Amino acid sequence: MATYHEDSSQIDISKEEKDKLVAEVVRYILFKIHQTSGCPIKRDELTQLVTKNYRQRALPSLVINEAREKLSSIFGYEMKELQRARPSSTNQGRLSQQSTAEAKSYVIFSQLPADAYRNYIEDTQNSHLTGFTFAVVSIVHLEGGKISEENLWHHLRRLGLFETDESHPVLGNIKQALETLVQQRYLQKNKVNGPEGNTLFYELAERALDGPVSQRVREHISQIVKKDAASTEID
Repeated sequence: MATYHEDSSQIDISKEEKDKLVAEVVRYILFKIHQTSGCPIKRDELTQLVTKNYRQRALPSLVINEAREKLSSIFGYEMKELQRARPSSTNQGRLSQQSTAEAKSYVIFSQLPADAYRNYIEDTQNSHLTGFTFAVVSIVHLEGGKISEENLWHHLRRLGLFETDESHPVLGNIKQALETLVQQRYLQKNKVNGPEGNTLFYELAERALDGPVSQRVREHISQIVKKDAASTEID
């Protein structure tokens, strides 16, 4: 029987039992990545896997931390804790749709190079969703990382995407497709109290602010700007 130390508490569990719990948590995370299309995974779900047969208070943290290391070293995934909604500098009284419980969740990022991810992981059948995500994130990025719901739909309508369309030939329900980006943490949705009532805003969230994703968006926008500039010079 091995004894582990976590936050000054002793954990009496054999290495074999601990490794089995770690493997179970890793399997669950891999399953959820595909089942929920990249939506955050609640820490409570992972904790329940550990505590269903063990009652040691510090054990879940030990197991989850080791599972994070294995996900990174073996599968190339990084688990980042979901950040709480930041209070607005212009309106401290805004109402966030993010609850305190959601701060105890994880978003999963691939650490693989973009080419490798595209060749071996990315599902080509979902490429239309990738394109939609990229378009929306680019729009919000160009607005400084925050945009009102009304303004966002104004830009999407210019792309032929209407909030009333529930049967788009590729994306299906357009409003639901946008809500999926909130669930997957590309966007964060907040309400701001103003003189004319509540205004809904979208802001870039963890996935959109991730280094590789943010860099690709900047490169894409830069290429478009260069093309527009070249076209203007020719005209």
